[in-house]
Amino acid sequence: MGPRWKGKTAEAKALTDPMSKIVSELQCSLIKVDACGLLSGCSVLLAVEVEQTDLLNRSCFGRPLLTTEKDKQWFQLNLEEAFYLCYSLKCLKIVDGDNCPKTDQDLWEYMKAIKVTFPYFYKAYSHLRKKCWVVRTGSQYGVDFVAYRHHPALVHSEYAVLVLSEVDNCVNGRLRAWSDYHCTIRLCGSVAKTLLVLNINTNDNDAFYPSCLEAYTVEERTITRWSPEQCREDHQTVIANGTK
Repeated sequence: MGPRWKGKTAEAKALTDPMSKIVSELQCSLIKVDACGLLSGCSVLLAVEVEQTDLLNRSCFGRPLLTTEKDKQWFQLNLEEAFYLCYSLKCLKIVDGDNCPKTDQDLWEYMKAIKVTFPYFYKAYSHLRKKCWVVRTGSQYGVDFVAYRHHPALVHSEYAVLVLSEVDNCVNGRLRAWSDYHCTIRLCGSVAKTLLVLNINTNDNDAFYPSCLEAYTVEERTITRWSPEQCREDHQTVIANGTK
């Protein structure tokens, strides 16, 4: 399946305003204001001003929260988004409830404790983000993420993403039987998405430190439903060959 743009001018708008440029602008803007997020349970809360609000919305990081404050806009970042801005882009500082700064290692340990699959999910998330895909949660489709070619206002999500690892206990043994594949592919097909499976190989590196991620590799695999109607030879050709 190719991209399904929302409107005749959507593709042109995406080409003139590439996601890589928007994320770079966000990175510079957050560094300039010394952005600081507050660690709160399974998310990070970030208060920003008008410029950063626009860039966060355009780059699809976090979700805006409704508040009564007029001078600031609050965003809620999930664990993968927050760690990507903090660790990969180096444009966000994160503090705890006592306003104590958290190091990359502190955050790594905290997020692993909150979410046992975090190292694998973060590797998958950062892998797609570095390729300029917009990555959002895919829980509404029964997958881990959905990936957009550009902003969701311009294009429908193209891939339904499942994150698998060699550590079966961390992924609940998904896609181990043909029926799992059948159900997942049927669901993806019904919402016009291609199933993208990202296999995370740790290469025997335990996730003790964030730097271990550099040794992880990602195997991409798209899985689609085979249709005999699309693959068989033309019926008239078969008849003609059979009469010779």
